[in-house]
Parts: sequence; structure tokens; C-alpha cells
Amino acid sequence: MKKVVVLGGGTGLSVLLRGLKLFPIDITAIVSVADDGASSGILRKEFNIPAVGDLRNVLVALSEVEPLVEQLLQYRFHTDSDLNNHAMGNLLLTALFNITGNLTTSLESLSKILNLKGRVLPFTEEEAILVAHTKDGDVIEGESSITKAGRCIDYIEYKNKVRATDQVVKAIKNADLIIFGIGSLYTSVIPNLLDERVRNVLLKSKAKKMYVCNIMTEHGETDGFHVSDCVREINSYIADNFIDVVVANDGKISDDILDLYKVEFSEPITIDRDNLYEMGVSIIEDNYVSINNKQVRHDYIKTALAIFTYIASGDV
Repeated sequence: MKKVVVLGGGTGLSVLLRGLKLFPIDITAIVSVADDGASSGILRKEFNIPAVGDLRNVLVALSEVEPLVEQLLQYRFHTDSDLNNHAMGNLLLTALFNITGNLTTSLESLSKILNLKGRVLPFTEEEAILVAHTKDGDVIEGESSITKAGRCIDYIEYKNKVRATDQVVKAIKNADLIIFGIGSLYTSVIPNLLDERVRNVLLKSKAKKMYVCNIMTEHGETDGFHVSDCVREINSYIADNFIDVVVANDGKISDDILDLYKVEFSEPITIDRDNLYEMGVSIIEDNYVSINNKQVRHDYIKTALAIFTYIASGDV
């Protein structure tokens, strides 16, 4: 069984994993823990714990439990008390962290309860505060502030040196396929590259490196980007010709949905094939669009099937 490591964060990573778990592969999800908004942000400040919200979503995506258990983990309190807007799964992970003193151990314990199809690892056990340097010379601190600002990003780093866990380094070292995305380029994908040990093991790895490109641009992160621009940004943190293959959408989106996204300064990311071929990047393209509540998402089964087909073809 091939060992597949997926690095990312946010809702996109969960969507991808929900599909990948349906196939006979050994999955390890490495999750960015720099989120400082909403429930995760409050728990970070109060308990000095890395962000747990994306970890909760990934656990749910990879779990094989009754729907009621999934609903329980995702349940948010709506009250006038301090519990307001906290997700039950976030509170559970925080409690386990306080018991074990270690987020990786907490995830392993909860994984057994949830009958996980795979393994979930936090990128780091340390405080991770993202800092974005904008193209007009400003500095924005904190993932939620970076997202809200909508400013064009030059590069991103951690406020303090952040060390990836040994388990993360080992998982990448042993991988047959390494996947980046789906997710915000600068605040979900690239944060998993901001560690020297991770960069070194990625450079030495003989595994294929795949990028699953977002379907739509994000204001302040990828305005005007083509697929090759996303690949080039990831490569800039590691090395030229680092990404081997991209999974990219070539499906059409209806005008009424596109009009809704224009209000948010978002548009489809187009496949610029000539640039990608010139960079030595293979393309797996298809219509991966799924519309849920007027939001553009990846069709998780179709996207995962494309990845598994690539694995089964013998390229991995």
C-alpha cells in the first residue's frame, strides 16, 4: 500500500481527505496549526495550545463513525456564556492536550476512538504565529488578520522559529507521494514548508510532489493567478522544479455563481499549460467543480479518484 502524505489546512484539506480515505492507500495528514481566529484563537490564548480547528475537521473527514458522532464533534455552542461559538471537537482536543501535555499524543488517542482511516499530525507542537510581508511593504501578523486584510502578499514566515515535529519529518521521509493542497496558498499550504528540516527532507525525497490547485482565486493571496503562479510560489520556498504534477480544474462555472464570487474579487484559476510544461510539470485536469450552497468546492470523490488513478498508473 502506497504511503501518501498530504500537507495543508483549512476546509480544503478536509474535502480532499474525505475522498482519499475511500481508496486503498496509507494516508498521513500534516495540518497547519497557525489559525488564530474564532474558537481556535480563543483556546490558543487561554490554554497555550496550537490551533485545533483544522485538526478537528481533518479528524472528522478521515473518521469512520456514526453520523451522530461526527455531528457531535462539529457541534458549536450558541449561548451567551463563554462557550459561545466553541466547537465540541475543539474542546475535546483541548481537554486531551491538557491531560497528555502533547497534541500529537492527543490526536493518536482520539484517532482510535474515531476509527480513523489514516493518521493526523500537527505540523508543530509550538506556538505558530504567521507573519505576512505585503508587496507594498507592510507587515501583517496572525492568520486571521492576513486573511481579512486582502493585501497582496510578497512572502510569509513565522514570527518566531517554529520546529516541525519529528513525526512530521519521518512521515515525509517515508512517503511515496507528497500532496500539497487543497487550501489557501499562503495561510494553509506554505506554512507547512517554513521549517528547515522539512525543506531538507522534501528536497532529498524521491517521492513525487503533487499540488492540488484551488478552483478559485483568493483576494489578497492569489489575485490574477494562473496555476503556474501557484506552483511557482510553492517552488520558491523549496527549489525550482520541485512540484512534479498538478491536479487542476478545467470545468466551467455558471455565470450566476461567478457573479457572486466577483463581489469577493475572486475568479477561476486558469490552467496555463505552456508555462506548466515549460516548468516540467505534468497536468491532471478535469471538471472537478461541485457547487454546495452557491459555493465552489472540489468534487471530493472525482478529485480523489484522479489522484488514486495517478498512483495506480505506476508513476508513484
